[in-house]
Amino acid sequence: MSYAPEKKMPLVVITGRTNVGKSTFFNALISKRQALVSDVAGTTRDSNLGVVEWGKGAFDLADTAGILDAAVLSGGKIGGDDIDSQTQKQARGHLDNADLILFLVDGKAGLLPEDKALAAGLQKNKSYRAKTVLVANKIDSFKLAPEAAQFHKLGLGEPFIISAANGLGTGDLLDVIMKKLGRKKKLRPAETLEEKIDVAIIGRPNVGKSSLLNSILGYERVIVSPVAHTTREPQNTEIIYKDKKINLVDTAGIARHSRTAIGFEKAGVMKSLGSLDRADIALLVLDISEPLTHQDTKLVQEIVDRGKSLVFIFNKWDKVALRDTKKWTRVLYDKMPFALWAPVQFISAKTGEKVSKILDLVLLMAEQRKLALSESQCDKFMKAVIKIHKPAKGKGTRAPRLYEFQQTEYDPPVFSIRIGSNDDLHFSYVRFMENRLRERHGFTGTPIRIKVVKFKKSHTTYND
Repeated sequence: MSYAPEKKMPLVVITGRTNVGKSTFFNALISKRQALVSDVAGTTRDSNLGVVEWGKGAFDLADTAGILDAAVLSGGKIGGDDIDSQTQKQARGHLDNADLILFLVDGKAGLLPEDKALAAGLQKNKSYRAKTVLVANKIDSFKLAPEAAQFHKLGLGEPFIISAANGLGTGDLLDVIMKKLGRKKKLRPAETLEEKIDVAIIGRPNVGKSSLLNSILGYERVIVSPVAHTTREPQNTEIIYKDKKINLVDTAGIARHSRTAIGFEKAGVMKSLGSLDRADIALLVLDISEPLTHQDTKLVQEIVDRGKSLVFIFNKWDKVALRDTKKWTRVLYDKMPFALWAPVQFISAKTGEKVSKILDLVLLMAEQRKLALSESQCDKFMKAVIKIHKPAKGKGTRAPRLYEFQQTEYDPPVFSIRIGSNDDLHFSYVRFMENRLRERHGFTGTPIRIKVVKFKKSHTTYND
C-alpha cells in the first residue's frame, strides 16, 4: 500500500550546478539548519524538503542535488543505477512537479560554462522556462551588485541578488515568490501546523533504512544504494495515515567509530542524533542477516536515555530460511535486556512483507506515550501491587514504607514513589512496579521512569 505525502501547497525547487550554495539557501529560507552544508561538491544527494511560511502563505521547498549534465533539464535520457544517475533522476522529478524553479548561480565565482549549459537546458524545456526565476547568490553587499550583471547573458531575465549566508535580499525574493505562486494557485494560510508524530528511522550504515522508508511510502522518496553513508543528512517526509500526520525522518547511518569520522560524515551522524532528540518514536533498523553488535546496543541506550519510544525492526527477513520469530526475539532481548518493553517487527523492506504493520504500531505508541493516570488510578495500582509483592528493601534492616505514588509527567511517562526518609527501596522492586504498570495500562514501546523520593514527614503509607 502506498502512503504518498499530501500535496496541498505549491512546490518551489532550488536547482543549479554543484556547490553554488543551494543547501545554505535552503536553510536560509526555511529558517533552520536542516540541510547539510559543505564545501565538497555533491554533498547533497537526496533532496531536502521543508516548509517556508512567509506573510500570509506557505509553500513546500525542495533542495536538489547539483545538476551534472544539461541533458537532465532538456529531457535527455538518464541511464545507469549509480548514485549520480539516481540523484539526477530524483532532481528532474522535483523539477517536473515544481510550481516554481529557483535557478541559483554563484555571484562570487561569476558566470561559468556550466551555468550557460544549464540555462540553455532550462530554456529548451518550455515547461521549465516558464516557471524559472534566476537567483544570484553570494552577493554579500549591495556594493557587489554590479557583479550580477553578467548573468543577464543567460537569457533568464533579471537576476535576483541575494546572500544566503547573511540573508541579504532573501525577504524581497520571498515576496516575489509568493506573488508568482499566488497567480498559479491558492496558497495555504501560514497557520500553526497540526500536531504530528515525529518518527526517526535510525541504525548502523547499510541496514536498509532508506529502503524501509521507500517501502512505507510506496515510491522512491530517497536514494537506495549498497554504499555505506549514501544518506548523509536527515530526510523529512510527512504523510497522512488514518487521519494522523506522521513525519518520517530517514537519518544517516551511525557508524561504529563515529567519533573519529571526518567532514560531512561526522556532521551527518550529529544530525542523526539531533533528529533523534526531536523525535517521539525511533524505528531502530537491524539487519537480521548480520549478528547484533555493541554499536546496536549503544544506539538502543541513546534512544532510551532520550526517553524515546522504540520499535526494533528486523529487516531482510526474506533472507532467513527458518523463520522462528520467538528465537530471534529471545536473541535480541538477551542482548538488550534493558529494552524488553520495546516491540519487535520482522519485515523485508525489499519485498514489502509486514511493512504495513509499522505505521499501525507507530500510531499505537504515539497514543500510549501520552497516557496520564489519575491520582485514583495510581492509588489503586499501588495498593494492588503491595498485595502481590511487599516492598523489597535495599540497604538497611527493615522493609521500606511506601507513601505517595503519582504520575508527574507524560510523553514520555514519569512516576514518583515516596519512601521514608531512612528507608531504601531495592531497584528490583522498582522494575517490578514498572512491569505491573505495563500489564495494567500498556505504555507500549515507551520507556517508563520511576523516581524514588525520600519523604521526611510522617504520612499514611500503603503498607502500614
